[in-house]
Amino acid sequence: MHKETVRRIISDLNAGRPPQFPLDDFPCFSAEATEGNPHITPASASVIAQSLTVADIPVFERALLAIDAAEQAWIGFKIVFDATEATRNKDNAVTREYGAQGSADGQSGVFFCNEAREIVFSRTPSPRDVFQMKDVTRGPSMHTEQFPGLTWCSVALFAPVQVWLIGASDVAAEVATLAGHVGFSVTVIDDDATYLNADRFPQARRLLLENFDDLANLSAAPKDYVCVLTRGHMHDPEGCLWAQRANVHYTGMMGCAGKNSRVADLCRQAGMTEAQWERIKRPIGLKFGAKTPAELAIAIVAELVDVRYRERYSEQEIRQHESDLGRN
Repeated sequence: MHKETVRRIISDLNAGRPPQFPLDDFPCFSAEATEGNPHITPASASVIAQSLTVADIPVFERALLAIDAAEQAWIGFKIVFDATEATRNKDNAVTREYGAQGSADGQSGVFFCNEAREIVFSRTPSPRDVFQMKDVTRGPSMHTEQFPGLTWCSVALFAPVQVWLIGASDVAAEVATLAGHVGFSVTVIDDDATYLNADRFPQARRLLLENFDDLANLSAAPKDYVCVLTRGHMHDPEGCLWAQRANVHYTGMMGCAGKNSRVADLCRQAGMTEAQWERIKRPIGLKFGAKTPAELAIAIVAELVDVRYRERYSEQEIRQHESDLGRN
């Protein structure tokens, strides 16, 4: 989320103008995100914008503070498509009870919510609204369609984790699709345009090198993740060396024990320390018998999700989450 966008929204509301929600910052309203959803379309953003007033400014002011503090926080949208049903919806026999009141009102709106469960909204939400506000941002958002008459969507105010795929292999092509789908920002690097193309990597950023020595001209951040997936393992040493020199948060490399041992020797010869080598997850991915490129991609992206989860949450929060799920 760009701060300039949030500032423009505040300025528009102060001037009595309906704000704009550009899809680059609000992809929850994009054609791709809303495809097949009968209740949210790209036009929903304009409908909500028309309903906002100066009373909604605190939502966006709190969002600015969250961006500055790099909080895990979201701007969320309550989208009412049947006001009567929304206000009279009831609990069901399976999930917990939230009282006799349905949604607090039959109006759409925008709200702020963060990981600490702080909510900023221009109106007083009902207990059921609060449950859905928290769920659409913090959790798996499995309940956006739980109650009739309304639905919910949100956008994160913090930047996605950057994942670098070193090599445009078949596995990398599958990883790029899955990683993008679960909220990572993906960049793929290779030295052969035959493999690094839009057909294989339609959504990811693509960087074509003259050769893999040019990795030295690229900069990764310490918070980034690197997956070494080069074609035929030809450039695995270069990828591992680059990742460790950048001191990225996570590095994983695909391959068998014998190949990885040879990569280790080449990396040590190039100056990698034993401690740096031990920081590389090998083989990359969770262990469940994956063999095909698509299966390996599931294992790899599942591991990336797990690394991100453990990076973002404290041990106490993780224990509480596992307990809530019944996985003690």
